[in-house]
Amino acid sequence: MKQEFILGNGAIALGLLEAGCQIMTSYPGTPSSEILPEVVRFSKASNLNTRIEWSINEKVAFDNAFAAAISGKRAACCMKMVGLNVAADSFMSAAYIGNIGGLVIISCDDPGPHSSQTEQDSRLMARMAKVPVLDPSSPEEAREMIKLGFELSEEFQVPVMVRPAIRVCHARQNIEYDVLESNLTKADFKREPTRWASTPKFRFMQHKVLNEKHIKISEKFNTLTPFNRHTLEKGKSYPLGVVTGGIPASVILDMFEEYERTDIPILKLGAPYPFPEKMCNEFMDACDKVLVIEETDTLIEYLLGDKRNTLGRLSGHVPMEGELVPEKIEGVLNKAFRDCDLSPLSDSDCGQEAFALAGTLELPIRKPTLCPGCPHRASFFSIRKALPKAIFPSDIGCYTLGSNLGVVDTVLDMGAGITMASGFWNAYIQDGVKKSIVATIGDSTFFHSGITGLINAVYNDARFILVILDNYITAMTGMQPAITQGIRVDGSKGNPIALETIVKGCGIDYLKVIDPYDTKNMIQTVKDAAQYVDDPEGGIAVIIARHPCVIGFKEKAIPEKIKVYISDECNECGFCLTRFECPALYQDKETGKTQINEVLCVECGVCLQICPQDAIKRA
Repeated sequence: MKQEFILGNGAIALGLLEAGCQIMTSYPGTPSSEILPEVVRFSKASNLNTRIEWSINEKVAFDNAFAAAISGKRAACCMKMVGLNVAADSFMSAAYIGNIGGLVIISCDDPGPHSSQTEQDSRLMARMAKVPVLDPSSPEEAREMIKLGFELSEEFQVPVMVRPAIRVCHARQNIEYDVLESNLTKADFKREPTRWASTPKFRFMQHKVLNEKHIKISEKFNTLTPFNRHTLEKGKSYPLGVVTGGIPASVILDMFEEYERTDIPILKLGAPYPFPEKMCNEFMDACDKVLVIEETDTLIEYLLGDKRNTLGRLSGHVPMEGELVPEKIEGVLNKAFRDCDLSPLSDSDCGQEAFALAGTLELPIRKPTLCPGCPHRASFFSIRKALPKAIFPSDIGCYTLGSNLGVVDTVLDMGAGITMASGFWNAYIQDGVKKSIVATIGDSTFFHSGITGLINAVYNDARFILVILDNYITAMTGMQPAITQGIRVDGSKGNPIALETIVKGCGIDYLKVIDPYDTKNMIQTVKDAAQYVDDPEGGIAVIIARHPCVIGFKEKAIPEKIKVYISDECNECGFCLTRFECPALYQDKETGKTQINEVLCVECGVCLQICPQDAIKRA
């Protein structure tokens, strides 16, 4: 037996390989990003034959895994919860069609949110698709649920979702595991067009079969210990009971143990859908009222179906938004206990002493910002300098932080920088106004969901500048390899895809590739592109701003280190602090003078080009 103090996402990866997952696909996104690299690590260490890939987007990842599953192999794909939106079409359809080999979908939720556009609850997506859901409360339970997910998927021939929230993904737990072995099941796709390529008439029949499966799975979940269990004492009634699942279940169990509360029963639902109705009715019958504490939305609360006797989000006892951290949960429990004439867990709210202490430290508030030396900063500086009055639709990635530089006006979802640029053009040209529009998108996001939007814009004769920020890597989600570099997730060689080839293939005639570190050249290139866009014979102009990520490729990004200093010519205008906003530039509180933090400075030298007083000098 081996032992490791492992990240929750590592425990999930371990569970996948222990369960014999043969095909694993993913698109990175916090909090799911570490799962696939951990599959690679464990697979390499045990010399497994697992097929692993970063896919171009979540739908592609899902479809790859689905094809493997209907060939009889065990397959899985993982993504963050907003990534499930991208895969939703396939996800909904696959539930009807079903599978042969086990198919597990890992959708990682981000209550808070910490690094997402929304706080959406993947369990509700699963309910809409009629896909069973397992909701782990710890890394170890997530590992165990992966195996259960494959077993359920093969028993009922339906995809199964495992929904870990961020505190499961990024918690650590000591885990023991045995020798890992390859699953040698061979692919054996059996042609059955009425199932795999079913028309609407057959889909109706498949829907009926799916509903029948749900009844059987619900019955199974009624007795699915230890994942679904309660602490009722037979024949005893209670003024209040607590229904919970996921991370809140772990917090509540810990609190009840700490405060020695055995007078309140707990119903823990680790498998909340299909709803284990018999078990839940038994719990409801024993309690005058129940308090539902779940993340991130109201799946269990809705399915209980008894609003008069249920306390939760809909009654105002649980916050409608935000992560249910321990101090919030204790506050929720105390309020519900008092409302039911029960003694609270404690007289003081959890965590308030720590918050009060932190408040006395007078720590500076720092907003998120681009790294020192980030090429995106140089790109945004040049764009704003060239076209300060343009509209700047942007996208999901590190470069979303361009909002600090005044060059990101909108962020909707992946790919929307391009499609919203097209939409802004339509809105203004209808009024006879030629509005300058500069869209920005990263290289990975362009491949993920920008290509179709660009083709649509070219076809419909929209006019705008598109700047593709190519930093050679998928940086924000953990430095995953970019497909332009031809390196696959396991380090093996892939076939690199050139951005220029794809852009030209979308019908673009105006394409320039520049290094954004040369701000003078980039400013002029943006101005030239604007002239092309305005020309009656012009069209969409695309600029690829190409420079390696300074974190992922430090030596390549900064081949020559340029040490700089602030000279006496500085008049403290604040231009470099507000318009360039490099973390290495700061204003000394004691002297009031702009200084360079040599610890943070990466010596890229870009700041030499931006001072209007030419006060930043080369040492």
